[in-house]
Amino acid sequence: MGERQETERPKKRIPMREQPPGERARNFMEVPYGYTAEEAVEEASRCLQCLKPMCRLGCPVLVDIPAFIKLIREGRFIEAAWKIKEDNALPAVCGRVCPQEIQCESLCILGKKGEPVAIGNLERFVADFERDAGEIRVPEKLPTTGRRIAVIGSGPAGLACAADLAKLGHHVTIFEALHKPGGVLIYGIPEFRLPKIIVEREVDYIKKLGVDVMVNTVIGKLYTIDELLTEGRYDACFIATGAGLPLFLGIPGENLNGIYSANEFLTRANLMKSYLFPEYDTPVKRGRSVAVIGGGNVAMDAARVALRLGAEKVHLIYRRSEAEMPARRAEIHHAREEGVEFNTLTNPVRFLDDGKGNVSGVECIRMELGEPDESGRRKPVPVKGSEFTIPIDVAIPALGTRSNPLLVSNVPGLGLTKKGYIVADEETGMTTKKGVFAGGDIVTGSATVILALGAGRKSAQAIDDYLKWKFWDTRKFAPS
Repeated sequence: MGERQETERPKKRIPMREQPPGERARNFMEVPYGYTAEEAVEEASRCLQCLKPMCRLGCPVLVDIPAFIKLIREGRFIEAAWKIKEDNALPAVCGRVCPQEIQCESLCILGKKGEPVAIGNLERFVADFERDAGEIRVPEKLPTTGRRIAVIGSGPAGLACAADLAKLGHHVTIFEALHKPGGVLIYGIPEFRLPKIIVEREVDYIKKLGVDVMVNTVIGKLYTIDELLTEGRYDACFIATGAGLPLFLGIPGENLNGIYSANEFLTRANLMKSYLFPEYDTPVKRGRSVAVIGGGNVAMDAARVALRLGAEKVHLIYRRSEAEMPARRAEIHHAREEGVEFNTLTNPVRFLDDGKGNVSGVECIRMELGEPDESGRRKPVPVKGSEFTIPIDVAIPALGTRSNPLLVSNVPGLGLTKKGYIVADEETGMTTKKGVFAGGDIVTGSATVILALGAGRKSAQAIDDYLKWKFWDTRKFAPS
């Protein structure tokens, strides 16, 4: 397929075809169908191939975006996938879940007067094309160094760090507490947004680089960090455990039956496949009327899962207006299309008991927006006397997460913030403990997949540098 002429460049962005809302709201199949080859070439032809591509500056892992798009325009799809993988080990994931609209696509020159190039859609296309063609290429690795690195956590940061270290010739072992690797990609993001087969294939690619993955291994219980570095004979450690401890509202009735944290609800549905009960014996209560509290991507995921589990009504309760919602616009749009009812400027004040220990309703109060708070958003203020009740039988608070203290609070010499996150250098991931690096949500708090990937890549380079100096020093000062 040759290059299109300049005069043939389409002006409008090529949309991705999707399942109709009425159908997809009752199944767990992926919502967008993805581009065809013809659609991908047409969309790639919109790229201006800027001499100074600003889009690349918006990518936390600095993928050479114009280069891979040019390869698509030329019909060289496999080579386009390989080009992305020079910088990003998880393109099929990132093409689906990264917020391109506020990162690479937000800096696309075409977006100044119209719609930016659909960079995420094109990334997804070539990653899927490579997989379907069975042409997964494992890049050449540097000669083996003999150095061993322990990576704790198999989410985006851990996988990215492990991949880069393996390519640098180091032996890497990933330790994962759950029974499947992938972290938030496997337990947090629903099947209709990120099919688990996609995550499994991305993990398989990283294993082909020579990375060992140990599941059902809880570091902090089975081994400590110090034991890994001494008895385990690892030369360095990268902590990428994420921020998986859920936050709660702290209102009366929060311990009633039928109230799940979004973490538990999504883990049961995604990792443990409770939506296939009784084929998989991990039940979750299928409510007829469900309240999801929050306005982020996790809240949208929980609301859309509840619909697919058979809820007749799903109420999304958010204390600010829709304009302040941190969720991606596409997720908000999909949720509304599928029938989620938005209750904005609304805040829960207590859950109601049916007399048998089950939740039967949520009492809420109307809010209005006041002056901006520390987040820069206008602070919600209760409207006196505006209380009302929504009858429900399931409630799912999706209020964010924080650091789980199981591992980090038991590591002598490891500096922590007041909120329990690891203190680490932004550019290197180096912590206050020698030989220990950290990145992703355990350092920043909840953030995006691509930011975690970027942190993992930076730490991999820093660990490689550290190992060179560590063993150079050892040789220099060793007794003759």
